Amino acid sequence: MLTYLRNARIEWGDCDPAGIVFFPRYFAMFDSCTTGMFSQALGMSKFDFIKHYEFAGYPMVDTRARFLKPTKFGDDVTIETTVTEFRRSSFDVRHRLSHKGELAVECLDTRVWAARDPNDPDKIKSKPIPDEVIAKFKAG
Repeated sequence: MLTYLRNARIEWGDCDPAGIVFFPRYFAMFDSCTTGMFSQALGMSKFDFIKHYEFAGYPMVDTRARFLKPTKFGDDVTIETTVTEFRRSSFDVRHRLSHKGELAVECLDTRVWAARDPNDPDKIKSKPIPDEVIAKFKAG
C-alpha cells in the first residue's frame, strides 16, 4: 500500500506557551498529509479529484492518537501517512510523526467517502469508494 512521506519543520504557530506542539496542530498536519497522499496516489489536486470522482470529500468519523514524545518549535519531523484498510465506503489512515528517528505521535483515523445526498443536496452521505481509487493505492 502507498505510503506518503512529508518532512516538516515545527513552526512557532504550532506551539503552546511552553514551546511544545499544541496537540490539535498535529491533527491539522495529519489532515494535510491525508490530502497529500490522495493527490500523490491519484495524480491530481484535491480540487480536481473531488470533481473527477463526483464526491464531497472524506470526512473523519473517528480518530485517536498516542502522544509519545513532545516536539517543539524548530524541530524537523517526518510524517508517514498510509491507508491501512479500505472498506466499501470507509477507510482507515495511520499517521506516524517521528523526530530524529523516534516515534513522537501516532494517529489513527477513519474516514468516509461521501457525496451529496441526491434527495437533499444540503446533506452528504457515504458512497462506495471507486475501485480505481483503491487500485491506485495498492499499486503505489
